[in-house]
Amino acid sequence: MKVGILGGGQLGRMLLQEAANYPVTVHVMEKDPTCPASKLCHQFIVGDITNYDDVINFGKDLDAITIEIENVNIEALFELEKKGCKVYPTPTALSIIKNKIQQKEFYKKHSIPSPAFHIVNDREALKEHAAFLPAVNKLAMGGYDGKGVQILKEAKELDLGFDAPSILEKMITIEKELAIIVAIANDGTTAIYPPVEMVFDQRLNLLDYQICPANIDNKTLWKAEAIAITVARNLESAGIFAVEMFTDKEGNVLVNETAPRVHNSGHHTIEAHYSSQFDMLWRIIMDYPLGNTNKIMSSVMINLLGEDGYSGKTYYEGLNEVLSIPNAFVHLYGKEESKSGRKMGHATILSDDKQELLHQANKIKHTLKVKGEKK
Repeated sequence: MKVGILGGGQLGRMLLQEAANYPVTVHVMEKDPTCPASKLCHQFIVGDITNYDDVINFGKDLDAITIEIENVNIEALFELEKKGCKVYPTPTALSIIKNKIQQKEFYKKHSIPSPAFHIVNDREALKEHAAFLPAVNKLAMGGYDGKGVQILKEAKELDLGFDAPSILEKMITIEKELAIIVAIANDGTTAIYPPVEMVFDQRLNLLDYQICPANIDNKTLWKAEAIAITVARNLESAGIFAVEMFTDKEGNVLVNETAPRVHNSGHHTIEAHYSSQFDMLWRIIMDYPLGNTNKIMSSVMINLLGEDGYSGKTYYEGLNEVLSIPNAFVHLYGKEESKSGRKMGHATILSDDKQELLHQANKIKHTLKVKGEKK
């Protein structure tokens, strides 16, 4: 089977590491020939994943295509789908998720709980909703990893909003941030991973670390699982879907966003679960039975970000010390240049002792540093 991945970042790299276990030839397309996935695939194509002709030429001889980032040319994927290439997720599902306005309208249509919102076309339109503040302004297209998001607490901050189509979403007092990954096979069979509790770096608006399973009561668990399955099934597509949610002080569970692909919130599954999110996607694409989502052990996953004040050729401090921790697993993404806040790798700790998990996670955060040249 010949399968293409649009995008060559760390998600593509980890998909390729799992592909080695299956009878599949994997092609990757990305602009940067030094990207993390370029050295592991069977065939690497330098091309623009947002360009119609590049995507058509890339996919014309493939059996299936998947993505590692939403910012791809959907029109080309629709055309490839018509010609018999299977696309995961479907272009229809991707078009809903890719545009945050359509995504929010999708939640509303299917009675999926999500914060109240207004659709705005430009900065002037934002000013008509001053009474709605505090709120979060999110670009309809192109935002990721905290980019394209602006918090607006009071009217004098409205000029900080986006002068482009966006949503203005009511700010919620968050108790916990959760994510659940749902796998859907070609025949509609569903598997669900245990929820993770996510802790974010408030300055970078990036995931700092996460705990699995999340520390939530059964009522919250059942709500979150039901919501995640409802989101994934209504997208009517096979694939992997990461549903990010949060709880408020009243016990409500609300959807924040959905990613129609393998996701940062599922990296711990490589060591901590019987079938990782990456293994699961290959099973779906190749029409094999879904894997076992049960945890082997509880885990904490820590994002390894480029250190503040450094930019340049990547080097690692404290790597030997972290690798000497028996229950620690380090994944370096092979990015040649380190930049402040850039995702450079992750580490996963396994233990059924929660205090041990948190202790070792804290040790890794303060020991393993990814740096470049000092600015």
